[in-house]
Amino acid sequence: MIWYPYEQMKTMSPPIKVKDARGVHLYTDDGHDLIDSVSSWWSVIHGYNHPVLNNAIEEQLKHFSHIMLGGLTHNAVEKLSAKLEEWLPADLDYCFFSDSGSVAVEVALKMALQFNTNRGSDRNVILALEHAYHGDTFKAMEVGDDEDYHFAFGKDNEKKSGVVHIPTEIPALENAFENYGERLTCFIVEPLLQGAGGMRMYDISFLKKARELCDKYDVLLIFDEVATGFGRTGNRFVADLVLPDILVLGKALTGGYLGHAVTVANKKVFDGFYSDNPAHALMHGPTFMGNALACSVALKSIELFENEDYMGKIKHIEDVFKSEMNNFSDERIKDVRCMGGCFCVEVRDRKTLDGFKKFAFDNGVFARPFLDYMYTMVPYVINDDELMQIICVMKKWFER
Repeated sequence: MIWYPYEQMKTMSPPIKVKDARGVHLYTDDGHDLIDSVSSWWSVIHGYNHPVLNNAIEEQLKHFSHIMLGGLTHNAVEKLSAKLEEWLPADLDYCFFSDSGSVAVEVALKMALQFNTNRGSDRNVILALEHAYHGDTFKAMEVGDDEDYHFAFGKDNEKKSGVVHIPTEIPALENAFENYGERLTCFIVEPLLQGAGGMRMYDISFLKKARELCDKYDVLLIFDEVATGFGRTGNRFVADLVLPDILVLGKALTGGYLGHAVTVANKKVFDGFYSDNPAHALMHGPTFMGNALACSVALKSIELFENEDYMGKIKHIEDVFKSEMNNFSDERIKDVRCMGGCFCVEVRDRKTLDGFKKFAFDNGVFARPFLDYMYTMVPYVINDDELMQIICVMKKWFER
């Protein structure tokens, strides 16, 4: 029996069974054609069954699908690491691969904690954001701040005694550094856009101040761009605007083809582990890190992103959403917001969205609203007719 994610198995509706997928379309066993409005959890930026990405995997399969990185290496992982070193800003050059975004966050936090241990520091506090979501593994849950996802910690604040959560407001940020600055190991954020915490959007000035304070107090700044990277905020990476010490990428890294992620450190962090002392090594090693198939398809995914003006595509998607929805209102709507490749309608009462998923299905769109949020993060290859179909379905829900 399949145990499905984020569902009460006793009461869940049957999942939609997909038999084929091409472009932005999902084709179901019972003959429905659905536009995927959420890019399979925000990862399938090139759409489904892309011939270039398919071929990358097929070519690698002729040699091997996977070898461990413990004592071995291969061309695909070396080329991907070199590409990321070239592609990412400044000295974000040191790539530690893993098999999912959540694990990559764990690696980032472990790096930050051990970086301080290696230099003899007893710092023991992590700064994070309110409404943060960084994944469902344990340390990632600890720095998260959303009880709708993370019941494991219950109401016992002592279980999170080493984490301080703040809102995305500069006075709160300054106050946190004044109170905890000498004890902080790192500050971890989803930059500009908090996804699973409610598609919350905030200003770049907050991150610029965070960088300034991290420098002042010698604190590592971690950007979790698993969801925000590869254009979702309208920026290639938010790290292009404000430079973190550690950058976490996943989801769209492989174009949504395979689970793979990378934690990228700057030279300062890497040098904190580079030593004659074996105890200073980073003792971490996911079995499928640097998977050859994943690295091969990631390289081609980046090539498509570079060569086919994906930033232009994202700007066009944003412009269409803003043009069609900025003046749309309803008394049940609390807020309408758009940033890059993300569009969200927040309602006042989550019951307003009861039945929307079925309504969207009946109108040819796969949607997955959650809590108080009707949202879309489309594949970037979507055409205008497909985009307008999604927008019309969202509008019609309120116009019924």
